[in-house]
Amino acid sequence: MFVRRFAALFATIALLASALPASAQNYPSRSIAVVVPFPAGGSADTLARLIGQMLSERLGQAVIVENKPGAGGNLGTDAVAKAAPDGYTLLLTPSSIAIAPALYTKLPFDPIKDFAPVTLLGSIPMVVVVYPEFPPKTLAELIALAKAKPGEISYASAGNGSTNHLAVELFKIKTGIDMLHVPYRGNPLAVVDVIAGRVPVFFDFVLTGLPHVREGKVRALAVTGAHRSQVLPDVPTVAEAGVPGFEASTWFAVYAPAGTKPEIVEKLNTEILAVLALPKIRERLTALGVDILAEGPQGLAALTKSDLEKWGPIVQKAGVKLD
Repeated sequence: MFVRRFAALFATIALLASALPASAQNYPSRSIAVVVPFPAGGSADTLARLIGQMLSERLGQAVIVENKPGAGGNLGTDAVAKAAPDGYTLLLTPSSIAIAPALYTKLPFDPIKDFAPVTLLGSIPMVVVVYPEFPPKTLAELIALAKAKPGEISYASAGNGSTNHLAVELFKIKTGIDMLHVPYRGNPLAVVDVIAGRVPVFFDFVLTGLPHVREGKVRALAVTGAHRSQVLPDVPTVAEAGVPGFEASTWFAVYAPAGTKPEIVEKLNTEILAVLALPKIRERLTALGVDILAEGPQGLAALTKSDLEKWGPIVQKAGVKLD
């Protein structure tokens, strides 16, 4: 009886497997490249390497993280948009992909038409940091100083049009202050000058900024999320610190080139969600200040569209436009 039942079960599994498209059954048969359109050491890179390692184990193929920075993330993003839609070249990017159309007059890709959404990974608030010798001890004091010295206080960003650049632009709009923008090619380069005191203010991502705060290399004034960060519980939100209604976090997601077969997209989504569900991954991401938002293709598609609509007016009001 047991043998017959086992044989029947095996036959059912085999029948279901045979019904799957051949591309899904055989995928992946070689290594997968995950392109991060920003330098090594940043938040997207950290997430890609953490998740990629476990994804490689689940898929039985190497998952190789490739950093392709440049043009505010557009260089690497465009490379994936133009890659073969076979599931072997993926993009892990922050929400800047949904801001780019409002920023650039000549964008070489369309975030809706040129990509197949795979998985939303999570979101990370920013932490407003200053170098330790900078006089303001609170966000209110920073705002007061900026109002007393319009255009004299500088702030760093990961580049023109980057998420933390636009977060400061939103902050300026909400508070009526003016500060001088100093763009860098990625967060890791920016924070070096903030720690050295060459640029006093930075809206860093909690994931990358947390170690510097804990080591006393910078001082945290506020976090930009809708609620306090569980890894910085004593640091108020920007809204709590005197700017009602302010919220600016960045999310991270995986995309494939448009035209990638739905069964491959679904397999990637399933496997990535399985990685995000692993206790050691959840604990690690939580410790890094990441709010896990495990959603599949439909949820990511809706979020991409809503952020396109959200940031467009802010970019326009800030007068930020790039070639």
